[in-house]
Amino acid sequence: MRERVMKWLQIKRYNWKNYDIFLIAVVLILTFISSYVISIVNSDISLKRQLVGVVMGIVIIGIFSIIDYHDLCMYIPIIYIVTTLMAMATRLTPLGVELDTNSYRWLDFKVFTFQPSEVCKITLILALATFFSKRKENLSTYKNFFLASLITFVPTVFILIQTDLSSSVVMIVILIMMLASSGIGHKILAPVAAVVVPAVGVLFWYILQPNQKLLRGYQLARITGWLHPEKESLGVMYQQNNSVLSIASGKLYGKLLDGSTTARNYTSVDVRESDFIWTPISEEFGFIGCMVVLALLSIIIIKCFLAAKNARDYMGMMIAVGIGAMFCFQTFFNIGVATSLLPNTGLPLPFLSNGLTSLISNMMAIGILLNVGIQPNRGSSSLDF
Repeated sequence: MRERVMKWLQIKRYNWKNYDIFLIAVVLILTFISSYVISIVNSDISLKRQLVGVVMGIVIIGIFSIIDYHDLCMYIPIIYIVTTLMAMATRLTPLGVELDTNSYRWLDFKVFTFQPSEVCKITLILALATFFSKRKENLSTYKNFFLASLITFVPTVFILIQTDLSSSVVMIVILIMMLASSGIGHKILAPVAAVVVPAVGVLFWYILQPNQKLLRGYQLARITGWLHPEKESLGVMYQQNNSVLSIASGKLYGKLLDGSTTARNYTSVDVRESDFIWTPISEEFGFIGCMVVLALLSIIIIKCFLAAKNARDYMGMMIAVGIGAMFCFQTFFNIGVATSLLPNTGLPLPFLSNGLTSLISNMMAIGILLNVGIQPNRGSSSLDF
């Protein structure tokens, strides 16, 4: 009974005037755009089904926005183990679902399928924030750097063997951004960068060699095709080339807004409801519509870093930085692939790509971010953490 009373008092003592309704509105606008676009590009996915997912997302935001992130991080060792085991299960248990590219990224629970890598990203952010927070008084040691890297690499390895190279890269980016923001210091990061940056260059050179063993054939083909698009215009670059043509055909206002009844070029682009969702958005809404969508995504990313700046404590700051890094990188990479600026790989566009696991994970992140914002002000004695 006493614990229930304390929880209720904790909720009442949140700084509710900082509850960011505008952020929720931006998220909802993006999900409504997504629901509409997905319903017209894929007849198998109804608008009603998409809207049910949006309602579920709103509920998730509400739940996670009132759960104190300090309490959530108390259970992060258990959450970390569970999500890592789920990532491992995709490849090493019968629950794993095999894709056409011999990849295992989903778990099939018969009633629904689930993509553990999406939840692993949120778990990693909370795990690193908890780790750095506990060691912030004596953070500038190589031991802490390697322990943080180990926390990241354990689930990342299991995601990598699925094989989900793009999500693995997101995990590494989250680590890099949180390390840079942690206060670990240039005396640790500078020597590490001096070793890692040339090593990455050597690694890139190696994977381009004829007998390399790190990448699968289709993964290597996507990179070499991106480097030499003129040789693969009808091969691995065919999809990206069609995506670029589709984006260009949207012109200024888009085919939907100018009432065009001409055939849509994005029908020749695969996974246009997910990895290439930017393609139909561009063709239907044109350059102006793209700028609006980009502005909405930018607002979310900026608000993440503003939440980090204004966070009550170090842990809240680190969580907000990790969420901002995740949204920023996935947005950049997804649009970069659709516009052929980057090699073809599968990363969802936050709040826009089809996929229930991705939507749930993004909504969880927004809920946690909102909780960071409504914590009592610094110096408040209302709560003792």
